[in-house]
Amino acid sequence: MVNKFVKYFSKFEALTKEEENAIAESMQLKSFKKGDYLLKEGQISIDTYFILEGAVREFINVDGEEKTTNFFLEEQWVISLNNFNPQTPASTNLICLEPTTVSVGNEIQAKKMFQSFPRFETISRAIVEADFAEHKKQLNSYLTDSPEQRYLKLLASRPDIFQRVPQYQIASYIGVKPESLSRIRRRIHQESTKGA
Repeated sequence: MVNKFVKYFSKFEALTKEEENAIAESMQLKSFKKGDYLLKEGQISIDTYFILEGAVREFINVDGEEKTTNFFLEEQWVISLNNFNPQTPASTNLICLEPTTVSVGNEIQAKKMFQSFPRFETISRAIVEADFAEHKKQLNSYLTDSPEQRYLKLLASRPDIFQRVPQYQIASYIGVKPESLSRIRRRIHQESTKGA
């Protein structure tokens, strides 16, 4: 697991042995069972999570109904917008879909690392920018794509989700009821067999 974490950082910049060791030593591993919450709506949290193993679903409550807003799998950061204003209670929930192991971090730890290794600040900024670019792309998809287009994009970009997440949660994520998702899948299947 340590290697997975260090390897992730080295995607952004080549690391010295000393930097690799510092990253490994900074890891704070935490394990959760399926159904455990990393964060509940209304809580105040400054932690971010890097998923080493497992899956996490982000959702909001709208009039008593859970609306899925994201899924996080291995080698993804779970960064809440509330982290940037630690006095603001969370508006989302983060729940484990599987037994999940994460490395927990926060701004206090990050600042200590930046003091010892200033280059980490640049790497950290690149990670946060990549994460927010992904969120922006997802938001744009909600504003411009049909549910079928969102489904096809999810299938193309993150096919592993379909093996690990219940269909009704995927339906919620693309903004339809489960029966509508079944129709979309049937239509796509029929079109693909026509062309075969």
